[in-house]
Amino acid sequence: MASPFQLRLAAHRLRLGGVLAWPTEAVWGIGCDPLNPHAVRRLMAIKQRTFSKGLILVGASYEQIRPYILPLPEKQMQPVHESWPGPHTWLLPASPDTPAWITGASSLVAVRVSAHPLTRELCLSFGGALTSTSANRSGHPPARNALQLRLRCPDTDAVLHGPCGDLPRPTPIRNALSGEVIRP
Repeated sequence: MASPFQLRLAAHRLRLGGVLAWPTEAVWGIGCDPLNPHAVRRLMAIKQRTFSKGLILVGASYEQIRPYILPLPEKQMQPVHESWPGPHTWLLPASPDTPAWITGASSLVAVRVSAHPLTRELCLSFGGALTSTSANRSGHPPARNALQLRLRCPDTDAVLHGPCGDLPRPTPIRNALSGEVIRP
């Protein structure tokens, strides 16, 4: 696990527009400050990914995710709240203030309140949600260890080391409006 100093340094780099890598629930991820367009452009360049796909936001709490979403009736939010914190990503209606570089070509935003200790600590140190996408070039397998991370995403500004979670593949994604499973 990263030390408090390493977490503060990583949060500082994020605030300056850095792109960081860290282990998540299943694979290594890379991310940045979702409100910094320069950082998001760098992230998308590293991944060689189009902006139309959008990005997942990850937080340590629902409060960190809330500014990016529109409220839904409690009946629709119940399965979301029951799955968090945990390895469940949900598509929810995006707040009008959520940047288009996060939502892509959709009116929905992908969000997760993580239970992964390092992801949670990083979001708490940063003070808000972060973008979180697998550490790989678009269309290629995600990195599952630090060596694969460095080979697949050498342009990240910093790496927080630690173990990935126990999931065999990236988190499932479900649409909170329809219940549809987008990614099993």
